[in-house]
Amino acid sequence: MANIGEPAPDFALPNQDGKIIHLSDFRGKKVVIFAFPQANTGGCTMQACAFRDEFPKFESGNAVVLGLSNDPQKALKSWKEKRKLPYDLLSDPDHVVLDQLNCFGMSLFGIINIRRATRSYWVIDENGVIIDGQVGVGPLESVKKAMATLEKFQIART
Repeated sequence: MANIGEPAPDFALPNQDGKIIHLSDFRGKKVVIFAFPQANTGGCTMQACAFRDEFPKFESGNAVVLGLSNDPQKALKSWKEKRKLPYDLLSDPDHVVLDQLNCFGMSLFGIINIRRATRSYWVIDENGVIIDGQVGVGPLESVKKAMATLEKFQIART
């Protein structure tokens, strides 16, 4: 399990286009990862679009944004294009990284239990250490909390 103050698990996951993305590719930048249960659903679209709308602020804070779910690449690609999301969406169908981040499990969906990602977020510093995060967070809350963490660390460095 990944905890605040510990190194984030490095990973190699395909993005929506099949390109392999490594967390270590972003050393020297902050990385905001948000996990979502299922592309193209109400709450997930709200979360993804909120990150899209705040994307310029994340970029100006030297941060990269990455979405993460167990959805297949094809679903992520379609959703990214439809919603004009400016960041990569990572596919973890075997939930290896989602398990390492302790955000994959059962969730009641009507009367059927479906195994999927739990809505979460993490902020990782330039050295790969988790500086903030929460498993089980609201769609808009994840964006606000991630942004607040970036702002706090920007102020602390000035």
